[in-house]
Amino acid sequence: MTGGSRGIGRAIVERLARDGATVVFGYRSRDEEAKAVEAAVPRARGFRADLAEPGAMRELLERADRLDILVANAAAAFVPTPIAEVTDEEYDRVFAVNARSTFQAVRHAARHMRDHGRIIAISTLNTTSPAPGGSLYVGSKGAVEQFVAVAARELGARGITVNAVSPGATDTELLRSTNSAEALARMPELTPLGRLGRPEDIADVVAFLAGPDGRWITGQNIHAGGGLA
Repeated sequence: MTGGSRGIGRAIVERLARDGATVVFGYRSRDEEAKAVEAAVPRARGFRADLAEPGAMRELLERADRLDILVANAAAAFVPTPIAEVTDEEYDRVFAVNARSTFQAVRHAARHMRDHGRIIAISTLNTTSPAPGGSLYVGSKGAVEQFVAVAARELGARGITVNAVSPGATDTELLRSTNSAEALARMPELTPLGRLGRPEDIADVVAFLAGPDGRWITGQNIHAGGGLA
């Protein structure tokens, strides 16, 4: 999987390993956090990979001896920027990490995944409720959702399911670093279940899709936001 050293990604690594999977995960730069995951999860192994670089995804995927489950979680952070102020360099970086790397991962799975495998891409509720300044993040995640829709139809004959999971406001370091205290306080009020999500909430949905009980679900974008959207 990609993006496994912290937040939602770490929770997914922990849950899949607890369910019996051997997990190879990528991370961009936080060596200490990756080592902490490895120490806590003996069935997990992390590899540094900057997915903005063209060959990084291929190198990461080749670390796995076999491929039964693919989780594409890595993403460039949501940095609100008006369209008029977006640079070509920012566009290239965000789409490289969010869209290109996910496409490369799904393509690799289409070529090498065993029959009856599982592909799960992490998207965002922002594609349903886009906000000003979110063109790059929302646009790139919208592409991910379309990759999922097409791949589900192409790979279904092999029993491979392909789905997206779209978290809502989830209590992670990233959420807290990109939102004001006032915005964070309002989020539970907008959510019918009355709280921020936890990384484990998202990991449980991913584990369901990755396991035998998810065998009849494909081509879906499951909103995991406590009813936020």
